Amino acid sequence: MNSSLDTVRIDQVGSLAGPEALRAALTEFDNRRLDAASLEQLIDDAVRAVLARQEAIGLPVLSDGEFRRRNFQESFAAAVRGFDGAPQVTTHDDLSISRTPLSRAEQNFEASGPAILTRRPVIERLHLVRNVPLDEFKAAQRYATHPVKATLLSPDRISQRFAWEASRAVYPDMDAFMADVVAIERQMISELVAAGCRYIQIDAPGYTAYADQVSIERMKSRGEDPKANLARSIAADNALIAGFDGVTFGIHLCRGNPRTRDPATGKIVAQWHREGHYDAIAEQVFGDLQHDRFLLEYDTERSGGFEPLKYLARGKVAVLGLVTTKDEAIEPAGYLVQRIEAAAHHLPLEQLALSPQCGFGGVDPLNPTLSEAVQWKKFERIVEVANTVWRD
Repeated sequence: MNSSLDTVRIDQVGSLAGPEALRAALTEFDNRRLDAASLEQLIDDAVRAVLARQEAIGLPVLSDGEFRRRNFQESFAAAVRGFDGAPQVTTHDDLSISRTPLSRAEQNFEASGPAILTRRPVIERLHLVRNVPLDEFKAAQRYATHPVKATLLSPDRISQRFAWEASRAVYPDMDAFMADVVAIERQMISELVAAGCRYIQIDAPGYTAYADQVSIERMKSRGEDPKANLARSIAADNALIAGFDGVTFGIHLCRGNPRTRDPATGKIVAQWHREGHYDAIAEQVFGDLQHDRFLLEYDTERSGGFEPLKYLARGKVAVLGLVTTKDEAIEPAGYLVQRIEAAAHHLPLEQLALSPQCGFGGVDPLNPTLSEAVQWKKFERIVEVANTVWRD
């Protein structure tokens, strides 16, 4: 099972486009017009349906769509206590994100808001109160015949959203904080493995911050050394996954997944949080991280070329996120084949796979997403192309 999951040619990032009825129900729940039991039943029905649709299309690894989260970062924020901030997002949170189409989406990370989504201090040492990914995995596994992946947040992202300077009474330095993060998440992974999970994806969108000049300057303004931060994060991510034999570990790197609507057309259009090519970090990140699969954003010129793939070791797989989740247009099959062939000049074809560039957005009512119909057409195209390219 493990070896087959290491090399599957089709992948996905986790979040899927939530049904409109479920998105509306979450708003009703936040406004106390829907009870928890009714909401849970709606979520369960949506998860069962989305798993069945993935299996029907032919996806080898399934996701519950992250329908039990408002935001992907709740895999950690809602699992622990200790942060000076709410553990989960609601439709009443003002995230103060600029919504200018086709531009960098800036957020005030220092604003009061949920943990991890904003940069929060701690009031006590972090401790695990609920294994969120485990609960999600068990609920999805009941309805799936194909393997179900679990997604956890990278220690790198958690550290970037930790206000260390206001937390010294609890953690004397970032190393002490990261040690607790790794210990907690290793417990979460151990419980997932015991429950039968064999594919665990680490969501690490923060690594592109080390190639983004704006993010680098923000680190420096807080008295941080970006090079030291990067080295610490790589060590923490490797410590997180060490020793779990028989488990496939993927790591997802992107530049942020915000999107908005074009006021002129009403269509979904792209935004992003960070800029910069992989070239600046590839030798260290691709070369030193020990994960089996690297799920990489490659849907626009902002990602740069495929040359950095040469730093991936033999046996590692680069999952090319060539299919965008920020535009309704369905990528032509010929275009995707050409892009894969171009990547194969830098990494053998047997070390490549295909996926969307990021998640489709989940169920947060405040997050614009592509329609379910467009999403499934994109997955059908991914399956079509993968069956063509890797038919042997």
